[in-house]
Amino acid sequence: MIKHIATMRAIPGNIKILYFAKHCPEPYVEIVKVTEKRRQSVCSSEDEEPEDLLPVLSNHSELLEESHIQRLANHIPPRTQGYPWQLIYSTAEHGTSLKTLYRNMAHTDSPVLLVIKDMDNQVFGAFSSHPFKMSNHCYGTGETFLYSFGPEFKVFPWSGKNSYFVRGHMDSLQLGGGGGLFGLWMDADLFHGCSLSCDTFHNQPLSAKSDFIIQDLEVWAFW
Repeated sequence: MIKHIATMRAIPGNIKILYFAKHCPEPYVEIVKVTEKRRQSVCSSEDEEPEDLLPVLSNHSELLEESHIQRLANHIPPRTQGYPWQLIYSTAEHGTSLKTLYRNMAHTDSPVLLVIKDMDNQVFGAFSSHPFKMSNHCYGTGETFLYSFGPEFKVFPWSGKNSYFVRGHMDSLQLGGGGGLFGLWMDADLFHGCSLSCDTFHNQPLSAKSDFIIQDLEVWAFW
């Protein structure tokens, strides 16, 4: 009796052999190419919704992580979406001066996003429907809101109770009000700040401490 001995060859890395012998009348071998399986998984992903793309930032943010940017991008008004975020003020670049902040926005016709990091490394701030400026009265619209990442992301939209959205003084900037309490307040040196619950936004204090020290601050516009 002559036995036929087959030469054994190494199986290529992209080939997978499934051998079904048990409980089968006629054992058989099924060969599957791994590349084909991968191609099928890629095709199946076409039906899935694509992930939202992050906005384009003109400069690197020292305060915002990608998760921060994505969450904020989902809450800013539609008229700002699709535009690059332009860094128009940064304490790291321009120093700590409210006067400089106003000056940098003098020719800006865009809503702005205020981002603050305090000495406890907590990030919070506000979206303003109008750029910050000195004014004898409050300005802004119901698009304005406060937010905090401390530690969970929370947004505090306009409550509708009053229209004390933003007011800029020579020596301070305030957002929200009612009963003498400000949702967010900063001094002329952008060093001391305060956040309390106010009627405009019915917000919780944005920082862990109602009175806080500003570590860094950024303001972004959209154009």
